[in-house]
Amino acid sequence: MRTVAFTLNGKPTRLTVDENRMLLWVLRDYLGLSGTKFGCGAALCGACTVLVNNDAVRSCATPMKDVDGKKVITIEGLANNVKLHPLQEAFVKHLAFQCGFCTPGMILGAYAFLLKNPKPTRAQIVQHMDDHLCRCGAHVRIVAAMETAAASMNGGAR
Repeated sequence: MRTVAFTLNGKPTRLTVDENRMLLWVLRDYLGLSGTKFGCGAALCGACTVLVNNDAVRSCATPMKDVDGKKVITIEGLANNVKLHPLQEAFVKHLAFQCGFCTPGMILGAYAFLLKNPKPTRAQIVQHMDDHLCRCGAHVRIVAAMETAAASMNGGAR
């Protein structure tokens, strides 16, 4: 057991946990943030994606010792109070989900990508999102949502 301190969705957080416990289970079981989903458990599907210092990471494969002193953002922390983030709004506008299980991971993966690539091409979006699995087949709508969000985040709207 070790004390791990980090910023979670803008708030200082300090927990005494097994430093090898995966971030996913701490978020869900200790902190009650159920927006982060358990998918494959092997860092392959992207359902558990969160941001650590604005990098998309698979929380099912991120031990707590790796978030000590860092900034963690979950889907619960992306919106600004009650206003959805432009990326979340674009997912709603384009119905870029069906069952919604992969959506939190998709949105955070997309957010991290758009931070680094504010004006991506469609091909870059498709390539980046290729490692996020959606069993419902909403990929075309997800790409459209990301294009809309990229334009919106850059001051314009599509």
